[in-house]
Amino acid sequence: MIAIINGRIVTPDEVLENKVLLIEKDRILSISDTYDAADKVINAHGRYVFPGFIDVHSDKIEQFIYPRPTARFPFELALKECEKELLQLGITTIYHSFSLYKDELLGKSPLRSKESVLEMAELIDGIHKRRHLIHHRFHLRIEIDNTEAFEIAKEMMERGLVHEISFMDHTPGQGQYRDLEVYRDTVNKYHGMENENKTFEEIIEYHKHKETLTFEQLRKLADMAHERRITVASHDDDSMEKLAVNRQLGVDISEFPITEEIAQAAHSMGFYTIAGAPNIVLGGSHSGNMSAADAVVHGCADILCSDYFPQAILHSLFIMCERYGMQMPEMVRKVSLNPARAMKIDKDYGSIEAGKKADLVIADVLDGYPVVTHVLVDGKTTSRVEYRRQTV
Repeated sequence: MIAIINGRIVTPDEVLENKVLLIEKDRILSISDTYDAADKVINAHGRYVFPGFIDVHSDKIEQFIYPRPTARFPFELALKECEKELLQLGITTIYHSFSLYKDELLGKSPLRSKESVLEMAELIDGIHKRRHLIHHRFHLRIEIDNTEAFEIAKEMMERGLVHEISFMDHTPGQGQYRDLEVYRDTVNKYHGMENENKTFEEIIEYHKHKETLTFEQLRKLADMAHERRITVASHDDDSMEKLAVNRQLGVDISEFPITEEIAQAAHSMGFYTIAGAPNIVLGGSHSGNMSAADAVVHGCADILCSDYFPQAILHSLFIMCERYGMQMPEMVRKVSLNPARAMKIDKDYGSIEAGKKADLVIADVLDGYPVVTHVLVDGKTTSRVEYRRQTV
């Protein structure tokens, strides 16, 4: 039995001090007053004890595969290096996001092909049979103008390779790119016109006439997902009409609603709403959309994800508490219990409660920045770090 003592234990509803967290094998046994029967004691030294963070939308793995556009590293090497970093950031369950794009308007990436998507999904499926540090899951992002994605997604779900799907629409004039000048600027930064050998006017015309997956096809994919307990997300919702369509499709999550008004509506309609933690750290959206901090304060952001910067999850908890007056248990729910519920894994994960998996994070604030000192996954200490001060 393991005992964690002298910690500020963050449960779903409160922060407990002067209590002992007991762990038996891979599960939380209880929160107790004593630890006489413990075989091992971990002294938290007054630090926070969190449940492991669950990140339901992360592109970080792409940066490990392609740290430079011309340098590609093997998928398994990238995955093993990536999980070391994620672990030290307190992320114990990760939904790696891989996209099926049709064009290269938003960047040239061989990772968005069927072959690469399948390779990564198969690797994640098999990694748990070998040595690993955290729980890896696969999030399949389906761009709706990639009509080939319908059969690909069906096959992958039938094979049990997918744990989350999302429907994306990056068409200019709506969603994230409702402002055409924002879309032009983004396409320029990704060299999209050069990649596709089109002028901006030709790109806009292409989007007006492109073929997309039908409502019936999207509904079929959503139904297949739900039959397999796979969560379905939408992306960049910007209107009540889109939310109504999502409800008809059977969508569970509204990822990155564009405005707070739409986020409030999605939340009221029963969708889980997701905002990006980097938005909080940066002080706003990098593309001029909803403020994640405002959405949290106003109660319409249920989940925070890392999106492209996993370091932001830990930082966002403390920023929201220190600058915006939020309570730590509520903020921790947004990166643990709420995502666990959305992904239908809350029976075992997402909170510090008796009977749940002992995925735990001990964190402190040093020099004004939050840091992770201990991580336990399945009751095993997988990371232990102590920061030092130079002595003369």
